[in-house]
Amino acid sequence: MRHLIDISDLSVTEIDELIDVANDIIDNPEKYQEKCKHKKIATLFFEPSTRTRLSFEAAMLELGGSVLGFSEAASSSAAKGESISDTVRVVSFYADIIAMRHFKEGAPMVASMKSDVPIINAGDGGHNHPTQTLTDLLTIKREKGGLDNLTIGLCGDLKFGRTVHSLISAMTRYKNIKFVLISPSELRLPDYIKNDVLEKNNVPYSEYTSIEEAMPELDILYMTRVQKERFFNEADYERLKDSCILNSEKMKFAKEDMIVLHPLPRVNEITTDVDDDKRACYFKQAKNGKYIRMALILKLLEVE
Repeated sequence: MRHLIDISDLSVTEIDELIDVANDIIDNPEKYQEKCKHKKIATLFFEPSTRTRLSFEAAMLELGGSVLGFSEAASSSAAKGESISDTVRVVSFYADIIAMRHFKEGAPMVASMKSDVPIINAGDGGHNHPTQTLTDLLTIKREKGGLDNLTIGLCGDLKFGRTVHSLISAMTRYKNIKFVLISPSELRLPDYIKNDVLEKNNVPYSEYTSIEEAMPELDILYMTRVQKERFFNEADYERLKDSCILNSEKMKFAKEDMIVLHPLPRVNEITTDVDDDKRACYFKQAKNGKYIRMALILKLLEVE
C-alpha cells in the first residue's frame, strides 16, 4: 500500500507515467468508466476547497466508483475533539482510498501512519499540495510539449504558497530548469526551500519584486494569491494583498508562447481582462486536475 504525502514520494518515471495515463483518459474516457466500480473514495476536508474536493469526487465518479466524506471540520467529529488518527482509523473501514486536506502541516502524514487504505495529501497548511503539482505538470506538458528547458516565474505569496513549494520540488528533477521568484520581501520563498531544494540541486534562481521586470525571460508565469487565512494579523494581509497583480498591460511584456498558470481561487491577482488571452491556461489547468487525479486513484488502488 502506498500513500501520496509529498510529490517526492513519486519518482520522475512515475510522474511521467501518471501524465501518460491522464492524457489517455482525456483521449479515451470510455475505457475508464468502470475501472473503479464498487470502490469508494472518502474526501476528508478539514479546510475549505472547491476545485480539489470536487475534482477528486468527479474523478472517482467518472471511474465508476462512489464518494463519501465531509467538506469542513465543523461537520465532522473533529468538532467534538476527535483526533485525526481516530477519524482516519474509522473512515478507512468505510472507504478504499482517502483524500485529505487539513490546515495543519503534517496532518496527512500522521493520517497515513494510522490508515488501512491509501492516503492522498490534498493540501496541508502552507506545506505541500502534491496533486495540484501533478495537475500543474500535466498542464505544462500539454501546453509546452515537455517539462525540460523551462524558465518558470513564481509570483505572489511564495512564503505560505504550498502549491509553489510542491512545484519547486517537482520541477528541480527535470533538466535545465530556472526559477524566477517574484514577491514582496515579506512573502519571499522560505530559506529552507532555497537552501535544501534549489541550491542543493544547483538549480539557478533570481528574485524580483516587479512582474514587468521579470516577465520577458519567462516561459511560464505561475501566479498565486496572497492567502488571508495564513496571516496572523489582518493589517499585514491588507498591506500585502495587492503586491502582485497581473493585467493585460503587463502581459505585453511576455513572450508570445508564455503560459499563465494559477492554482485558483483567484481574488484580484489576475484581472479578468487576462482571461481572453490565449496564454491564460488556468481554467484548462483546473480541468486537467480531474484527469490527473483519476490517474492517481488508479495507481494507488493498483487498478490496471
